[in-house]
Amino acid sequence: MAQRRFHYEVAFEHYLRANGIPYVAVDEAKRALHGRSAPSGLKSFDFVVYSESGANLLVDVKGRKHSGKTGRAFQNWVTRDDVKCLRQWSGIFGDGFDAAFVFLFWCDAQPPDALFHEVFAYNERWYAVLTVRLEDYVRHMRDRSAKWDTVSLPARAFDTVSRPLQTLL
Repeated sequence: MAQRRFHYEVAFEHYLRANGIPYVAVDEAKRALHGRSAPSGLKSFDFVVYSESGANLLVDVKGRKHSGKTGRAFQNWVTRDDVKCLRQWSGIFGDGFDAAFVFLFWCDAQPPDALFHEVFAYNERWYAVLTVRLEDYVRHMRDRSAKWDTVSLPARAFDTVSRPLQTLL
């Protein structure tokens, strides 16, 4: 297990283990697979998640707080640098790997079943998982903040392209 600073990454790693999903934490993957071939200044992603039937995923976990109530838009912003770096990693890994953002929503209480397909509890917190392939994110992203150089998906686009992680595996 790689050392993780944020509870979102720790919770996601727990989710992968609890569901028997094979993965490698990126710290290990980057050292083992690419060593010096990765460009300097290239921000790391978080996990390589292996698929039984489709492309393996290069996952960048994005933790967001959510009330767990229906009717509120899902915060799905990322930085342009997140997009650029994940795209570069996708090129480095090549065929058989797709890049994706996993939005891990920390909810105050167990969210209603209709709101999320993948919900789990870890360390007395509730989390929900939604995944967006990088290519889908890029196709629909819009500027969010020039000051912070962030982008996001409109609510309707996010609802259309986000998927439970397990459907991609």
